[in-house]
This record gives sequence, C-alpha cells and structure tokens, in this order.
Amino acid sequence: MREKSFRVGYAVLVMAAVVIVLAGIKAAAVIVVPFLLAFFLAVILSPFFLWLKAKKVNDLFALLIVVSLLIAIITILFVLVGNSVQDFTNNVPAYEAKLRTELLTLLEHLQRWGIEVPKEDILNLFNMQSVMQYIATTLKSLGSLVTKSFMIILTVVFMLMEISQFGNKLAQTNTNSLEKFIDISNSIKRYLLLKFFISAATGIVITIGLKLFDIHYAVLWGLIALMLNFIPTIGSIIAGVPAVLMAMVQYDISTAVGVAVLYIVVNVVIGSILDPRIMGKGLGLSTLIVFLSLIFWGWLLGPIGMLLSVPLTIMIKIALSTQPNTQWIAVMLGSGENGIVNDKK
Repeated sequence: MREKSFRVGYAVLVMAAVVIVLAGIKAAAVIVVPFLLAFFLAVILSPFFLWLKAKKVNDLFALLIVVSLLIAIITILFVLVGNSVQDFTNNVPAYEAKLRTELLTLLEHLQRWGIEVPKEDILNLFNMQSVMQYIATTLKSLGSLVTKSFMIILTVVFMLMEISQFGNKLAQTNTNSLEKFIDISNSIKRYLLLKFFISAATGIVITIGLKLFDIHYAVLWGLIALMLNFIPTIGSIIAGVPAVLMAMVQYDISTAVGVAVLYIVVNVVIGSILDPRIMGKGLGLSTLIVFLSLIFWGWLLGPIGMLLSVPLTIMIKIALSTQPNTQWIAVMLGSGENGIVNDKK
C-alpha cells in the first residue's frame, strides 16, 4: 500500500514538474524561439563549417565565411520578401473584396446549374476578410524575426565555435551514455540537414511553378512552402492556401485550380515519393501526432513553434528511441513504418 502511494505521489510530482517547465518555456518564448532558430541554423551550417576546417582553413576564417554566407542569405530574403509582405498587407482589403466577388460568382453559377445554396451562410462561413487578415498577421509575425536576426546570428556564431571544440570535449569524457549521445546528435543532424534540402527543393519548385503562372509574390509563397514543408501533409495544404487565393484574386477560379494542382503534384512527388526514400524509414510521425504537435508547439511558442513542431517532436522521438524503457513511446509516435529511428548513416 505504501509503495503504491509512493508511485502515485511520484507520478503527480513528475506531472507538476512538467507543467512548471512548460509554463516557464511559454513565459520565456521571446528568448526560447530565437535560440531554437539559432540551434537549427547552426546544425544545418555545421557540416559546411566542419568541411572548411577539414580543408585546413583557419577556424576564425572558416567561421567568417559561414557567417558571411548566413548574413548574405538573410539579406537576400529580406530584400525579396520584406517588400512583398508589406505590399501584401497593404492590399489585403482589395484582395478580400475580390475574393468575396469571386465566391459570389461561383455561388451564382451553382444556382444556375440548379444547385440551391444558402449564400449568406456560406459567405459567413468563409469569411475572406478573416482569412486574409490571418495570413497577413502571420507573415508580419514571421517578418518580425528579422529584427532579432543579429541576436540569432550571434548565437549561431557561438554555437559553431562550440562545435569546433565539441569533439575534443567528447574525447576527454568517459561515460557509458557517450555513444548514445553521439548517436542522438548524428541522427538529429542528419534529419535536419536532409529535411532542409528537401524543403529547399520544394520551395524552389513551387516558386518556379508560380512564376510560370505569373502569380504575385511567387518568392514569398515559395519561402512559405519551404518552411511549412517541415510539417508533413498538413504543412503543404496550409502553404497552398495563400497562393491559391492569390491566383483567384489575380485571375479566376480555373487558374486557382491550376495552382492547387501544382501544389498537389509537388506534394505527391516530393512529399510522398522522394522524402521517404531520402529520409529513410523510422523517421516518420503519425498524422495524429503531427496535428497534435502542431497545436501543442504552436500554443507553447507561437507561429514559429508551429513551423518547428515536427523537427522538435522528431528530436524527442529520436531521444526516446535510444532508451529501452522509452522505445515504446517512440514507436507510438511513429507512422507505423518499420525501421530504426536512430540511424547512424
């Protein structure tokens, strides 16, 4: 009886500690979000930095090259996307009016074909003003990260400096968990690096496709496709919404359908065929877990938490898979595929 009470008390204590930690993370989201972004950037840039070091490039010079590359990319994105975000936000009222007109036209066509539809109810259900305002607000929140770019870059610099000394520190340690820690680090690095290149390919293909359709802000929608590609299935659907709406505003419903088909084809080819082959088995999440992680990390860290939801959950899954007593949790988080999460490739 006493042992049972102890277990219950321990479980309650653990849950209370988790709640306190989550409350602390949410309160410190302003600090945590830039740190997480810096961490992901450092992981993605670290292979290039280590490659330069392997080529006998001086540490300081190698760091300068990598940071210069990062600053150049951020500057280019700011120039290409910054004006687009501002222009899109200013034109939201005009877009909302055009979308409402297009929807009314579609409903009138349905009535001519003998399909009776409640116009007002549908117009209230699909509140175009709310949709466009939400897109604009989200873009602004993402754009606000540019103001924190200096702190993010500075954090990346220190992380890369630490990476250069990390191997020496590991060599000086002698613990039983060292091999597992190295495996976890390599799996996380491999996942983030491969996922970034797959997402970049998705963004480039979407941008080129939208350019062929002559859709406004094609680079912006391509960048959104790149970021949301980190969220399987759901992300590609969300990424396609603003581009489809923009096609409807610019042209007509048939063009919007064409843009939707573009997103579907890209999602099927890259998301359903290439992605599993490149990433390998065992790194997938079930659709339910993807959706729940989207809600949870979005609540905890805001819009950026939604973008990072799947990478963060994958990192947790990789860590859980290395311990025998928590492997079952990693299996429950997975998509049901056979394979080892802790891939040493």
